[in-house]
Amino acid sequence: MHLISVRCRISSNNTPSSKRIHKANKLTATTTPDLSTTSLRKVIISGMLGNGLEWYDYALYAQMSFIISELFFPGTNETTKLIATFGVFAVGFLFRPLGAVLFGYIGDRYGRRTSLVIAILMMAIPTGCIGLLPTYAQIGIWAPILLTIIRIFQGLSLGGEFSGCITYIVEHSPPKHRALAGSASVVSLIIGFLLGSFVALLFVKMLSPEDFRSWGWRVPFLLGVVIGLIGLYIRSSCDESPAYEEAKREGHLSDKPVRTALFKHPGTIFKAFALYISVTMPFYLTSVYLLSFTHKKLGLSVDEALIINTSAMVAMLITVIISASISDRIGRKPILVFAAILMMFAIVPLFFLMSVKTFAMALLAEILLGIIVGIYIAPIPAVLVELFPTSVRYTGMALAYNLAAAVFGGTAPMVCEWLIGATGTYFSIAGYVILCNIISLTALYFYKDKYKEPLL
Repeated sequence: MHLISVRCRISSNNTPSSKRIHKANKLTATTTPDLSTTSLRKVIISGMLGNGLEWYDYALYAQMSFIISELFFPGTNETTKLIATFGVFAVGFLFRPLGAVLFGYIGDRYGRRTSLVIAILMMAIPTGCIGLLPTYAQIGIWAPILLTIIRIFQGLSLGGEFSGCITYIVEHSPPKHRALAGSASVVSLIIGFLLGSFVALLFVKMLSPEDFRSWGWRVPFLLGVVIGLIGLYIRSSCDESPAYEEAKREGHLSDKPVRTALFKHPGTIFKAFALYISVTMPFYLTSVYLLSFTHKKLGLSVDEALIINTSAMVAMLITVIISASISDRIGRKPILVFAAILMMFAIVPLFFLMSVKTFAMALLAEILLGIIVGIYIAPIPAVLVELFPTSVRYTGMALAYNLAAAVFGGTAPMVCEWLIGATGTYFSIAGYVILCNIISLTALYFYKDKYKEPLL
């Protein structure tokens, strides 16, 4: 895959913005890949497939939370069992920042493709192990301990996967379509969740409750090994990012990307962290917690909960594509501000609809929530790439994204369950969502839109 000449926009005026861009372009060459439509499509599809397959593996735990809570955390109190189950879910997220350091170093030092190949293997193998894991009734306390260890490995893997996929795709993309191309990583994420939801629903429908409880829930996890091998083949056949190759050729890579990112770009990392909070908390609220919430709190059947969850994710997927396209035309900041404010005003009415406890109202509320989350999340991949220079882009993105996901994303199901138990009302979750929006809006106030600028 060839590269064309370096494109640097250096203005002749003396504005601070022009000086900053001029200085950055002297430090790091900016490449715009001259890809045919076919080549770009191949890059996007290969990135989507690998990322989607990895998120399928990771999402299965969320989709099977209702059965995992019964088999691995015995007890009579449903709230306690769910908190324990979601607590193990959160443990994987707590190790994602460490995965960000590990895979960020590999990605910025040795290449995006190398990092992504290792990441998918570290997800597929542990996922298959969940399918073979004995339950609490068989090995006692070792069952939840081993489950936690497996989740740690999955967290390490995902710590490098999503940010690597974003970096890889956007660095291949033409400037005028960076958000749309970058949204492919989000689309593949959602497809991975949808695939996990579909497989879970398929096995629930196909098997009797007894067969599903005894062995049926294991099969989707075992399929993760096969899926991992497919993903490995896809990743191994991809070309390296042109922006990375250019930076390597020009000697602009950092020998210590983690240290460089932390000490030279701490403000950028914090800004990216704050912007991502309104992605990760609402996303895991929608895709993970509300699945259990709809069944356990609203009293709907497992089938109905899965149908509602799938519908919300489909609505989110469609919205992401539309929102990303608009952000390539009018900029990232207007879309993000609009979505964050809309969420703040809509979240309480949405929980009011859910409190009616009917299938129709829950379906409507979760679809609307999925649409709002989709509007906000769509420009974020391009925003993260545009914030960091090529030399530390993978590391900086991975640290910001995974720290936000660890603090506000992975803990979201557990915190939501705790809030309901502590306050006795569903609307306490809405207050938590609003808090996240306020933090992101504060960061947006200081964010300068770079959608028309070249990558540095």
